[in-house]
Amino acid sequence: MNNNSAKSPMIVSFGEMLIDFVPDVAGVSLAESYAFIKAPGGAPANVACAIAKLGGNAAFIGKVGDDEFGHMLANLLNKSGVNSDGICFDKDARTALAFVTLKADGQREFMFYRSPSADMLLKESELKLDLIKQAKIFHYGSISLISEPCKSAHMAAMKAAKQAGVLLSYDPNVRLPLWPSPEAARDGIKSIWDQADFVKVSDDEVEFLTKGDPKKDDVVMSLWNDNFKLLIVTDGPEGCRYFSNKFKGKVNGYKVKTVDTTGAGDAFVGAFLQAVAKDPNLFNDENKLKEALVFANACGAISTTQKGAIPSLPDKAQAENLIKEAK
Repeated sequence: MNNNSAKSPMIVSFGEMLIDFVPDVAGVSLAESYAFIKAPGGAPANVACAIAKLGGNAAFIGKVGDDEFGHMLANLLNKSGVNSDGICFDKDARTALAFVTLKADGQREFMFYRSPSADMLLKESELKLDLIKQAKIFHYGSISLISEPCKSAHMAAMKAAKQAGVLLSYDPNVRLPLWPSPEAARDGIKSIWDQADFVKVSDDEVEFLTKGDPKKDDVVMSLWNDNFKLLIVTDGPEGCRYFSNKFKGKVNGYKVKTVDTTGAGDAFVGAFLQAVAKDPNLFNDENKLKEALVFANACGAISTTQKGAIPSLPDKAQAENLIKEAK
């Protein structure tokens, strides 16, 4: 554990943790790839590691298989300084695997092995609710909504967080191959839309959820809910846009040599949530908000310069250096 983490407010991430297998050569299909690099992943776990790497206080709640990969992932979280008390091991199901191809432009294609994987089998009775109630922020995605019993566990965890006055952070993280159909994905993702205080979506996800042009503000604002404190749209290397009741604007991104975009959104979210945990007032202060987003953009950019999600997460000094160099 890093020294700051015990003192700073806790952020709990909920959901899937898995192994990504990434081709060792970029720009080839899965069929053409001869070898794969094993990379730990799963968006909520990536976010927890991103927070810990920046000196924050992060915990993770989820389920992995009682197998080599599951124990490897749990150990990795521990080593990264993430509280792993909320991790369960399933004796009957395997840790999820994903084969992720990197096309020549660094964009990804996914092939998943989960039938069912351990993360889908987390039960409400296995939730560490005391961990959730102690948190300042409870962060989750949508993959945990796809099937039972994990969906019921997800809903119970959100309810416990909300009742305890914890801020709810949602990154839908659309992965269409995992849903029965695009319509099911849209409906499932939107079924908990109105619960969150903060939502982060990518421009592609805006297009998917609205069937409109993600560059247009009115299209983005069709996703707005009056419960929100803030809605952020990430535009890849272009940076991000922010929308609230009080203001809206844009913060430019950073041009870097992109190798692998896996985990870039998670690095961004981790950095931003760490800023919110320290100062929830930044939802109301546009200058503080922009400062946090500049830093989050830098973290997202740095994470694309290496393969794999967790290994490529930046620390504070790396992000500050990129911001300085760009000035």
